[in-house]
Amino acid sequence: MYSDLIIDLSKNPLNKRIIKQATNTHSGANITCGDHVRMYVLLNKDNKISDCSFEGEGCAICIATSSLITEYAKNKSVAEVLSWTEQNIFEFLEAEIGASRIKCALLPLEVIHGALKEK
Repeated sequence: MYSDLIIDLSKNPLNKRIIKQATNTHSGANITCGDHVRMYVLLNKDNKISDCSFEGEGCAICIATSSLITEYAKNKSVAEVLSWTEQNIFEFLEAEIGASRIKCALLPLEVIHGALKEK
């Protein structure tokens, strides 16, 4: 049902850790599925993301998306990551997501956007 990428990242997520010196953090939850994610972002003086990570629990799609977002966000500007949309998430996942799982895939995007909007 899920792609090999989603299965692999759900079992072996990238960047699943706390960044103690994070400049920005934000949490969110999808109560329908039981997903909860907290993102940690470390911005450098040029307003670029020098490190990004997450912690939390959730379904395979949520964990895989969190993993990919934290990996792709590194070395990107805040503005670039804030411009990411649902379509970007589907491209990152290399899969179409069924209607019942869209919230699972988009929760990490909402959380990183929330983190980057915090001052």
